[in-house]
Amino acid sequence: MPPSLTTDHVLSLAPDAASAKSGKSLSSPRSWLSLGQRDQALWGECQGSGREPYRTQIDLSEPAFRCSCPSRKFPCKHSIGLMLLLAGQPAAVPEAAPPGWVEEWLATRAKSAAAREQRRQAAEDDPAAAEGRRAASQAKAAAAREAKVAAGAQELGIWLRDQLREGLAAAPGRAPAAFERMAARMVDAQAPGLARLLRAMGGTPASGDGWQGRLLEQLARMHLLVEGYARFKGTADSGQGTAEGDVFTPEEQADIRSAIGFTQSQEELLRGAGLRDRWLILGRRVEDEDRLRVQRTWLWGESCAAPALVLDFSAAGQPLDRSLIPGGSLDADLAFFPGAAPLRALVQRRHGGIEALPALPALDIAAALGSYAAALARSPWLERYPLCLGPIRLAQAGDGWLVCDESGRGLPLAPQFGRAWELLARSGGHPFSLCGEWDGDRLTPISAWVDGFVDLGG
Repeated sequence: MPPSLTTDHVLSLAPDAASAKSGKSLSSPRSWLSLGQRDQALWGECQGSGREPYRTQIDLSEPAFRCSCPSRKFPCKHSIGLMLLLAGQPAAVPEAAPPGWVEEWLATRAKSAAAREQRRQAAEDDPAAAEGRRAASQAKAAAAREAKVAAGAQELGIWLRDQLREGLAAAPGRAPAAFERMAARMVDAQAPGLARLLRAMGGTPASGDGWQGRLLEQLARMHLLVEGYARFKGTADSGQGTAEGDVFTPEEQADIRSAIGFTQSQEELLRGAGLRDRWLILGRRVEDEDRLRVQRTWLWGESCAAPALVLDFSAAGQPLDRSLIPGGSLDADLAFFPGAAPLRALVQRRHGGIEALPALPALDIAAALGSYAAALARSPWLERYPLCLGPIRLAQAGDGWLVCDESGRGLPLAPQFGRAWELLARSGGHPFSLCGEWDGDRLTPISAWVDGFVDLGG
């Protein structure tokens, strides 16, 4: 057994708490039909729900894992259980000659390692040729992914039409299982953006009054996204995407690709031109998405009068970047990701430190919604947009809350926002300014200005 393999080390490899718990339940010899180890190889067969036992094999030198179970988690509970068994009861795992299915896997890994070493040596001997091979390999991988995404998008388009044929009334009985199955298919198709949208959509039928309209809008936007991708890739059923109405600008194509889940090199983006302004740091929100912590920090350009969104991600308990402090302002260059309505950005260069925010920008509701509508017209897949409102007051509406401007227009607050009474008490019923995330249906406050800055985000 490798000296570094301890119970704590194994549990740290678990993708989540549920996998760690399930792995512990499999860390007994009675859970395994066969067990064995040799050098850095570890293997075992575990009887699952199927007729054939699951074959689990681990290369402890990296470690690397392979299991015949259908789990999408990595490592799966069988791999965790097998390593916990070796760490806690090494005598229970006998030294043995690897069976054929383990030998085959180890041989494949050894062959891959030898090929990698050969490529490394070749790169040292002829860097220019190695760079050419690397570029060709990247192009081949990109083409393969495009083919997978195109096939997945085509399948999703058929599924979306099936949902409408079956009718929205039956959606609560299908959700969220049907949406989760199609989301898993999109993960296989390497379209993580579509998978995330499908999972979010699966909860809409249980979201309260008006869910039918919200679900129909989400289905329609996803259909528009799938059709848009098919048309500019030339795979649409209705033609080859060459008609005048099917021509997309590079910015529109970037929006579609981003929504599907394609990413852009941040290093390349930071090498381009930036937009310098004094950026007001409006606030931020932190949410959990799958196994990631996602932080959205909203900025507002003082001179350009336009918003910007800085996204940060963390996994496995790693800290998020908190250098953009809500309630401050920063003279900086931002590099915006390409899009028809550029919103997401990276801080490219700072010119000095963070200073106190002088005030929040404020528009009446009609003007704020007008800017949102203009952005949505250019990029229909906007999921959130910052609204900076003022002067506004809070008002109760049944069990919920509204923000109302001086003209009498109102917007509903998200029901999960739990600080409305605090804001009412702070303002004493007097007008104040408020910034929040607008999802097209409800506003989630992130900050307010009531005799100074009030941070309402996470």
